[in-house]
Amino acid sequence: QVQLVESGGGLVQPGGSLRLSCATSHYIFDWYTIDWYRQGPGMQRLLVASIKGDGSTYYADSVKGRFTISVDRDKTAVYLQIDSLQSEDTAVYYCHTNYNHYDYWGQGTRVTVSS
Repeated sequence: QVQLVESGGGLVQPGGSLRLSCATSHYIFDWYTIDWYRQGPGMQRLLVASIKGDGSTYYADSVKGRFTISVDRDKTAVYLQIDSLQSEDTAVYYCHTNYNHYDYWGQGTRVTVSS
């Protein structure tokens, strides 16, 4: 069993920033991957960023330069720093991992970008 709990979403004006958190029930080993997905209104759920316990990262082209994914020093949480928010970033953001060939998802945290 793996538990993921997201937090940090909210209503932000364009150009603002948010820091999303994903608390995990297990230690994030160097080989262990945590992902952030988002699902906008009427859109497919898509991968936006990933990080391994060793610190290696991946970003979707749409968020490069604005989003930063990181693990905390205790390696029990993953963060997503979002800067220069755009209306197109409006979505529910989900934390995800695959463990022993089983997908685990958090409950999601909603980000709304509006003026």
